[in-house]
Amino acid sequence: MNPTKNKPITILVFTTLILTLFCLPAAFAREYVLTGKTMGTFYRIKFISSAAVSRALWEKKVQIRLKEVNTRLSMYQKESEISRFNASPPHTPFRLSTDFHEVLLQCKILHRISGGAWDGTVKPLVDLWGFGTRERTDKLPDQEDIRAALGQTGFEKLILNHRVLTKTAPGITLDLGSIAKGYGVDEIARLFAESGIKNHLVEIGGELAGAGKNKQGKPWGVGISNPEKAAVNPGLYKVIFLDNMAIATSGNYRNFFDLKGKTYSHIIHPKTGYPVDNRVVSASVVAKNCTLADGLATALMVMDTDEALDLVNHMGSTECLIIKKEGKALIPIRSEGFSAFELK
Repeated sequence: MNPTKNKPITILVFTTLILTLFCLPAAFAREYVLTGKTMGTFYRIKFISSAAVSRALWEKKVQIRLKEVNTRLSMYQKESEISRFNASPPHTPFRLSTDFHEVLLQCKILHRISGGAWDGTVKPLVDLWGFGTRERTDKLPDQEDIRAALGQTGFEKLILNHRVLTKTAPGITLDLGSIAKGYGVDEIARLFAESGIKNHLVEIGGELAGAGKNKQGKPWGVGISNPEKAAVNPGLYKVIFLDNMAIATSGNYRNFFDLKGKTYSHIIHPKTGYPVDNRVVSASVVAKNCTLADGLATALMVMDTDEALDLVNHMGSTECLIIKKEGKALIPIRSEGFSAFELK
C-alpha cells in the first residue's frame, strides 16, 4: 500500500486499571505481542491466551494472511489483483477474488450512504495534485487538467455483478488505500476469533480492532492523536476504549503542502477535483468492523459536518468524533453516542 497516503497514527494506550473480581486472574493468562511490516506501514498485535500457544506459528499465520490481502489490493505490486484490474480495458468483465469482492461490497455501501464523498476512483486527481505516485510540483494544476482528471473518475462508472467487476468508461482505476488497512485489520482479528482467542487488539498503520479484554481484564484502551500539523510527537487528543469494536482515523495534517499562504491537503473532493477545505482536520469512526470505520472516516473528512453527523447518528453501532480547526482552537464534534467510548 502507499506509505505516502498516511493517515494519522492511532496510538495504543496501555492501561493499568485494577482487575475486577469478575475477571480472570492475570496469572492464568499470558500476553503475546506480534509486530511487523505490511501495506507500506507497520502492524502490532496483542492477544491474551490462558492456554499455551506458539508465538512463531501465529506470526506465520498473520504474515501469510496479510500477504494474501496485499497481493489482492496493493497498487504498488504490478501483478496484484487490483493492478491487473486497473490495467484491463473497459467493458471487459474482471473476475474477483473473495477479498477483492468483499471490500468492493463495502465500497458500494460507502459510496451510496456518503452521497459520493467516498470514491475509490480519485487516483487521477490525487496524482494531479502531487499526492499520489507522481512527483509533487511547485504549481497548482489548471482547471482544464482537473476537468480531464474528473473525466477519468467516478465510482458509479463501475458495475459489480456478483463477483465480476466491469468498467463502463476508459481511464477508470481503483485505489483502495483508504479502506484496505481496515480490511486487513478485520481479517487478522477474524483469524484470532475463529481460533478461539477472544481477547486481542489488532493495529495496522493506526487502524485498530479490539475484542475482549486486556491483561488487566478491561476493554482495550487506545488513543486518538492530537491533530497538529507537522508535529513529531503530537500526543493524545482523546483516549477511548474498544470493547468488541474497531476505530479508524483520517486526517489532513500529515500529508499536505503550503503554497502562497494556503494549505492544500491530500483529501480530494471527488466532485470538485480540489482538496477539501472545510476546516475539518481529523475524523475518527468507531464501528463494529474496521473496514467500514476506515472508509467512513475518509468520507467524513469530505462531507459537510452537519450531513456527516446526521449520517452517523442514523447508523447502527457507529459513532464518530470530528475535529475542526477554528483559528488556533480545536473544536470536537461528537456523534450522539461517541462519549460512551471516552475515558472519563
